[in-house]
Amino acid sequence: MDLRLHRLQLKLAHPFTISRGTMTQQHSLVVQLSADGLSGWGEVTENSYYHRTLDGLTESIHRARPILDSYRSQPPNEVWPELMERLEGDTFAASALDMAAHDWWAKRQSLPTWKAWGLQWNTVVRSSYTIAIDTTERMKEKLNEHPDWPIYKIKLGTKQDLEIVRALRSCTQATLRVDANCGWSVTQTIEMSAALAELGVEFIEQPLPANASWHDHRQVFQSSRLPIIADESCQTIQDVERCHEHFHGINVKICKCGGLTPALQLLSKARQLGMKTMVGCMIESSIGISGAAQLLPLLDFADLDGACLLASDPTKGIQVANGLIQRPSIPGNGGCLPEGGLLESK
Repeated sequence: MDLRLHRLQLKLAHPFTISRGTMTQQHSLVVQLSADGLSGWGEVTENSYYHRTLDGLTESIHRARPILDSYRSQPPNEVWPELMERLEGDTFAASALDMAAHDWWAKRQSLPTWKAWGLQWNTVVRSSYTIAIDTTERMKEKLNEHPDWPIYKIKLGTKQDLEIVRALRSCTQATLRVDANCGWSVTQTIEMSAALAELGVEFIEQPLPANASWHDHRQVFQSSRLPIIADESCQTIQDVERCHEHFHGINVKICKCGGLTPALQLLSKARQLGMKTMVGCMIESSIGISGAAQLLPLLDFADLDGACLLASDPTKGIQVANGLIQRPSIPGNGGCLPEGGLLESK
């Protein structure tokens, strides 16, 4: 199987600020796996919080060449354990390879990936649109630039969090969700949950730091007026079990867990435990979004607006318009580089 890597520099429509910092562009690595006249596509982005750079990801991915050389057409989940061992546990690198492998494998069957998994695409949830931290007035302007979305996810972690939500609620009757990105304390979360419940907020995502004690997570779980969704605290199947009765649901990020293979496992386990399920994304191109969208039939919530936050998207893929995610109907994941794409390859 042939391996090619393409580097993308993605400019954002607006500076994107969360409790940990600000970004104006995203650096992305697209994986292309080719054999038998078909190409599978995957994507992973740099992430300073998790110390991932494009150079480091490239080095990790090339360690998988022996697996790719021997790969035939077996389901990607059968080779994922060996892949993780070869990559020394680098979930970010594994996620792009696993996504590309699923894309190629489903194309071999002439099926969309979700259908190759045996899922049913009936009524699926809509995506939220993210409003990043800014001045209150700028956050209102960002929301009003996209007035037809049914759900907004509001990034918090400032001294004006409640003021921000009140201001945005005055602009819309749409569903609001908040994401503190590990920026709150136990007391603050419990107090904020009561105020946010009065404003009709649906849930709070990852209010406490990922390294907070399970006692603290349990206290918030028991006392919060709103459901609490784990993000940074849930990256492995073991984390799902630990999060049970400490969070009401989990937000699975493909890059953090290591690909579509483990994402399916995490979502299945959460559903078995009666937890709410969600898939999120990074700011990335439509290649990554298209891969994550294959999981929609398994979800209670979706946050797949990453490509919508770009000034322009140099890739092709599933469209997300006003929260409605296009039903994938072509074989594979549905994402790719345009023919003759003018992107740096390595």
